[in-house]
Amino acid sequence: MTKKWTLWLVSLFALFMLSACGEKSKEDVAADLSEKAQEVKGYKATAEMTLQAGEEKQKYHVEIWNKEHQFYRVELTADKKDQSQMILKNDSGVYVLTPALNKSFKFQSDWPKNSSQAYLYESLVKDIAEDKEASFKETDKHYVFETKTRYPNSHMLPLQEITFNKKDLSPVSVKVMDADRKSLVDVKFTKMNFDASFEKASFDMKKNMTGAQLEIPVSTETKDKELSVSYPSAKIKGTSLLEENEMITASGKRVVLTYGGAKSFTLIQEKAEVLPAAAMETAEVEGEIADLGFAVGTMTKQSLSWSYKGINYMLASKDLSQSEMMEVAKSMNAAAMEK
Repeated sequence: MTKKWTLWLVSLFALFMLSACGEKSKEDVAADLSEKAQEVKGYKATAEMTLQAGEEKQKYHVEIWNKEHQFYRVELTADKKDQSQMILKNDSGVYVLTPALNKSFKFQSDWPKNSSQAYLYESLVKDIAEDKEASFKETDKHYVFETKTRYPNSHMLPLQEITFNKKDLSPVSVKVMDADRKSLVDVKFTKMNFDASFEKASFDMKKNMTGAQLEIPVSTETKDKELSVSYPSAKIKGTSLLEENEMITASGKRVVLTYGGAKSFTLIQEKAEVLPAAAMETAEVEGEIADLGFAVGTMTKQSLSWSYKGINYMLASKDLSQSEMMEVAKSMNAAAMEK
């Protein structure tokens, strides 16, 4: 065997070993993630979520429970602990709990399968699997994907960067971005337990409402507060505020904003009724869960309603799309924060 031939074989062997021990492909990692998500029977996670609302940033603590991809408990608490909501899924349906108002809403919904969810592991894995054009890179400690999102308002938040720990494939962070790649939602996972166990009543609605109220009691301040009117900062082309009407109801002041033009809509604001601690109310609603980031509301084809810091909001329109209603609602939070 000639020296040249020997060197060629050595080079070929080295190349083979390098490729065998080198970086994994996007498809390899996506397959590993899918297998991991399917194998996990229950997990508990905590995360810190930051929302960019206008020029302000708002922080939330998120606690996530998942049992066999059938039972869910997602609790969202404001950094100042003055606002808390919970999404709960059990055998009876999907609930949105608002402990400070002592109210819950029941949905017949496909949540969380019908949209991207930045804080649910299996949803992130699904986003990767469904986006064949997703980009991928590997660092010393992480796998990083950039994928399209599956939000109803995906034109507002079309992209996300998802980072996983190479060691155990746990989620590290998620950045949900606008078309200019500006991060508007930033989720940083602080803990992930892939081997979590749950008690029989872990997903019971009444037990979770009671537990949440121990941390954030039923509000006693809303009744005495003056209603501070908020205006959407989102600009809908060809639409402007036509009139603002105020009326007095049994529960206080109600303000109705009427917008007219190419895409007209009506926006109603009034103080939320706070039920006594012993009189919890569960209302069955038609529509889908609308995750606004700062609050969880109810979406139908022609309306969007939500509660935030003791105020009920209801947006109604025959002209706005669901994504445009979401855009208006999210800009309401920005406007309220800037006051």
